[in-house]
Amino acid sequence: MPFDSHLNDALLFATVCLALVLVALLVRSPARHAMLAMLSVIAVGVVGLWLYARYGGLIGSTTGSLLAREAALAVVTFGVIQIAVLFLFQTLFAHRKIPRILNEFVVALALIGYVIYRLNAVGVNLASLITTSAVLTGALAFSAQETLGNLWGGIAIQLEKTCRIGDWVRIDGVTGQVVSIRWRYMAIATITNETIVIPNSTVMKNRITVVARRGEERTTWRRHVPFEVEFDHPPARVIAQVEKELAHAHIPHVAPQPQPAVACVSFKDSGIEYAVAYDLTEAAEYWITDSRIRAHIYAALMRQGFVISFPRRIVEVRHDERPGTARREITHRNAALAAMDLFASLTDAERTALSHELTTAPYVAGERVFEAGEPADSLYLLAQGRVEIVRERGKGGAVKLATLEAPGYFGEMGLLLGQPRIATVVAVGDALCYRLDKRGFDAIIRARPELAETLARILAERQAENDATLQALDEHAREQHAVGRTRDLMRKIQHFFGLARAPSA
Repeated sequence: MPFDSHLNDALLFATVCLALVLVALLVRSPARHAMLAMLSVIAVGVVGLWLYARYGGLIGSTTGSLLAREAALAVVTFGVIQIAVLFLFQTLFAHRKIPRILNEFVVALALIGYVIYRLNAVGVNLASLITTSAVLTGALAFSAQETLGNLWGGIAIQLEKTCRIGDWVRIDGVTGQVVSIRWRYMAIATITNETIVIPNSTVMKNRITVVARRGEERTTWRRHVPFEVEFDHPPARVIAQVEKELAHAHIPHVAPQPQPAVACVSFKDSGIEYAVAYDLTEAAEYWITDSRIRAHIYAALMRQGFVISFPRRIVEVRHDERPGTARREITHRNAALAAMDLFASLTDAERTALSHELTTAPYVAGERVFEAGEPADSLYLLAQGRVEIVRERGKGGAVKLATLEAPGYFGEMGLLLGQPRIATVVAVGDALCYRLDKRGFDAIIRARPELAETLARILAERQAENDATLQALDEHAREQHAVGRTRDLMRKIQHFFGLARAPSA
């Protein structure tokens, strides 16, 4: 075949490739930069063929001349194949999102076909070559079976769309996001900034779990967080209380619908096992979101007096039963009572007696201590943290009445009057409260009936402050409002605790 024909053919293919690159530039194909690079490769090959056409006769060796020609042709062919495949898969059919590994596979097949064609063109007897190298070919195939397995595994994963780049998967206990699928391996990035490389053949042989996806549809990730509670507490009550607390909690990345659900999972040696099921909206946040769920579970259990189970097959150490710990807790409660004007008139003995009636109630950020309209007969002492007191104003939205910082108290209307809650209280951050029920305060108020007038005055002042916030009353109006309200509140306190007859209608 005359050498000039090779140069002519190369120029023809280069012209076609130039046209394809121009089309890719016009449609702003994502592969346009790669195609421009391959066009430069073709130009290098064409220049090589032109130089060979002009100065090839200076090469004295026939073999050297043949190798120089075939090298220039191979450069041109490589660039042409690359541009053709990029135009076909990433420009013409870009909307189909054909896997990258398929592009590479087609390029490899085309190059193999070209090598076979050129070997035949230069007079190499392929039949005799294959026959004489049968043993070598068999040995190579046997040694490369793992590589071939990875290759076909990578092709199958992408063609079948078993998992895709960006999916979150779990393989052999490893959870991470698929960041790359290559010829040999799949790369998974974990939340600990580690990239795990798994051979494609291993992926195909083992079970792979694609999370946050149902078939072809991307969805939320259903997570389960287990916890245990002692047998002393009925499962129906534990489930109802934890579900109620989680329904009012606003936890980032937890889907509002369906709401978190609690189920009784099994009976363990030391307690009943439960699990909170919730829908995670952002898979990358599973670790911190599980932690937040556990924090809310713990706070909810502590507020209701539910005891987390201890192992029964080892020595049980209960911190709340140590004398030193109990004394420190009573000291903290006494300090909280002494810091509040509501109980300033109590004696040390009365405060100590009242401390034993308090219930520890921890809260985490965003949790609601109680809501407006709920029945109430208890007071909360804020020992640590901050809470916000808000009231709904219908279509006008919520109005923040106050922000309380420790030490403080709220919910006194419920303790002293037994009336429904008139406002909603939300924890701003982690907060520690002590809850005092009417039953625990009843003995002291009966022994000291004169406390009723002091308490009524304090309640009237606080109610006037709340009304001022809502109605923008001036200072003089607030004082007049408080004087008239004190007598009314005193009568209600006496009636609630049975200190006097009910006021006549």
